Amino acid sequence: MTWLITGGAGYIGAHVARAMSAAGERVVVLDDLSTGVAGRLPAEIPLVRGSLLDREAVDAVLAGHEVTGVVHLAAKKQVGESVEQPLRYYRENLHGLTVLLDAVVAAGVGRFLFSSSAAVYGVPDVDLITEGTPTVPINPYGETKLAGEWLVRATGRAHSIATGCLRYFNVAGAARPELADTGVFNIIPMFFDRISRGEAPRIFGDDYPTPDGTGVRDYIHVADLADAHLAAARRLAGGPGAGDLTLNIGRGVGVSVRELADLVADVTGHRIPPVIEARRPGDAAKAVASVERIGRELGWTATRDVREMVTSAWEGWESQHRPAPVA
Repeated sequence: MTWLITGGAGYIGAHVARAMSAAGERVVVLDDLSTGVAGRLPAEIPLVRGSLLDREAVDAVLAGHEVTGVVHLAAKKQVGESVEQPLRYYRENLHGLTVLLDAVVAAGVGRFLFSSSAAVYGVPDVDLITEGTPTVPINPYGETKLAGEWLVRATGRAHSIATGCLRYFNVAGAARPELADTGVFNIIPMFFDRISRGEAPRIFGDDYPTPDGTGVRDYIHVADLADAHLAAARRLAGGPGAGDLTLNIGRGVGVSVRELADLVADVTGHRIPPVIEARRPGDAAKAVASVERIGRELGWTATRDVREMVTSAWEGWESQHRPAPVA
C-alpha cells in the first residue's frame, strides 16, 4: 500500500515520512512548501508541491501514486495567529480537510490518520488528561482541530474508512540536525533564540499551583511521535474494523518551565537566569497526557527523555544558525 503524507516536508511531517519509509512503507508527500522544506526529504520519497485547497492536485496525487492511506499533517498551527486570523485557520484547516476527505472518498482510500492536538482540551484542571477529558478548546486553532476530528470520524463511519486521530502534546527535538524545527514559536526554540542573542529566557508566570510555581507540560520527542504514527498507520491498515482510534501522544511525565530552563542552560552552557513575566491568557497550570490508552491499543511508548529533546534541538539550532564561512 502507499501512504500519502500531507505536510510531509514540515518539521513533524518529515520525521513521519522518513520513519514510515525507513520501516518499509511506501510514501508520497504533498506539501505546498509554505513552511515545509523540500530538503528535509530524501530523494527516494516523492514530493508533490500542491495545496489541499486544489482539488485537482489532490485527485492527481491520489490516483497517480495509487494511494491507499492518508496521514494528514498539513495545517496552520500557531495559536496566537489563529486568534488574529480565524477565517484563515478555518479555511486552511477545515476547508482543506473537507477537500481532502471528499477526494479520499471518491478515490476509495480506506485509511485516514489525522494530526490533532492537545489544544482540543483547552485548559482542563486535571492531573492527567485522558482521551475522555472534556474537549473545550479556547482558541480557533484548537477549534479547527476538534472539528477536524468530528469530520474525520463521521466520514470514516459513513464510508467505511478506518480512521485515527492523534492528539499531540508538546513536540520537541530532532532525529537529525537538518530536520530540526526552524520556527521560533515553541518554548525550546524560544529559549534558544533569547540566549543566542545574550538575552534572558522568559518564563510566563511563576505563581501557578505547581511545585515551583511555573507551568508544567508533557514533552514528546518528535522521533517518538513519528514512531507512534507508524504504529497507528499499521493498525489502520487492518481495514475498517481497525479504526476509530483517538489517542494522546505524550510521555505521561510533567516537566515545569523552570526545570526546562535549567536543562536548556545545562545543555547549551548559556547560563543566563530567566526573567519572570506575567502569565499569558489561556495557559494552563498543568497539561500532562495519560498515555495508558495508546500503550494498550498500539503497544507504543515513548523512549526518549527531555534531555535528548533539548540536546538534539540545540544541535539543530546551532547547525541552522552557524555563521556562513568567510570566503
